[in-house]
Amino acid sequence: MYGYVAGLERAVQPDCTAVFAANDQLKPGLLRAFHERGLTVPADIGVVGFDDMSPSAAALGRKPVPPTDRRPRARRQGMEIEPVTPTTPRPVRRPALVQGWHELTFLHWPVEPDRVAGLLPAGTRPDTLDGVTYVGLVPFLMRGVGLGPGPGLPYLGTFCETNVRLYSVDERGRRGVVFLSLDASRLLPVLVGRLGVRLPYVWSAMRLRRTNGVLTYTCRRGATGRGPTSRAVVRPGAPIARPSPLELFLTARWGMHVPWHGRTAHIPNEHAPWPLHRAELLGLDDDLVTAAGLPRMTDPPVSVLYTPGVSVRFGRPDSVGTAGLRVGERSGIEKRRAP
Repeated sequence: MYGYVAGLERAVQPDCTAVFAANDQLKPGLLRAFHERGLTVPADIGVVGFDDMSPSAAALGRKPVPPTDRRPRARRQGMEIEPVTPTTPRPVRRPALVQGWHELTFLHWPVEPDRVAGLLPAGTRPDTLDGVTYVGLVPFLMRGVGLGPGPGLPYLGTFCETNVRLYSVDERGRRGVVFLSLDASRLLPVLVGRLGVRLPYVWSAMRLRRTNGVLTYTCRRGATGRGPTSRAVVRPGAPIARPSPLELFLTARWGMHVPWHGRTAHIPNEHAPWPLHRAELLGLDDDLVTAAGLPRMTDPPVSVLYTPGVSVRFGRPDSVGTAGLRVGERSGIEKRRAP
């Protein structure tokens, strides 16, 4: 509250270029006040604190974490989680699928892990940074989807997509993404994704426009046009030479966790390091996040990133919790119908 009031006072002072917060718990109020006044951090005004606490943790009302207790929780409990790296720790030698992710925007909000744990598949739990996990809304242009090493299909493999995602880690310490919904504008990939990979694809009317350097992503779900909608307007900015720990955590994800024939599978992917850019969110009107079963995100996203894109290779699925066993091979686990 105090941060919000102070932010409103400083926002009307034309000579104010930066604010030093007495502690990081004041940051969320400052950021909210500046956003309401049309100011962009850090382009228009800087915000600095000294508790060494992430803005995401502060936004959720967390207390600063002592330096000696900043190891991942799983590591403190004896389980080793793979490090966050700009390139994959598991190279894909024989790709089962290729894709191109282009003109992509990452929008992220912090959320308490307990609020989303029930939405993750068995054998996984929320992946966290400073005790916080995230909800992602990611619109982009898909190009060149193809089987095996490719090449991708020029028409059927090119379409708009928007996904709502969470971040997960499995019993073997592999980090990943869990997709709660994937809206796509091409029917055939939707059917293949739902039937072949068990992903929650939905056929939607979608469009991506670039006008004077500004990207506008629109989505309207369902054949009747009465389903949830989403509209995001983004202005890409300068390249990021060295991504922050949060930016790497949110983007350097080298697999996805999916329910698969009664079990949970990890499907690896690899691509070149993301060419990330700063970005400014000019407008957002979204129903997809709440339609996925998540609470409404009332505050601005804590991270807005843009990338021109990468080419991606997917490997074959691997069962969670059964080291070295490919999905479909015989095991002592009794198969049951996927939820």
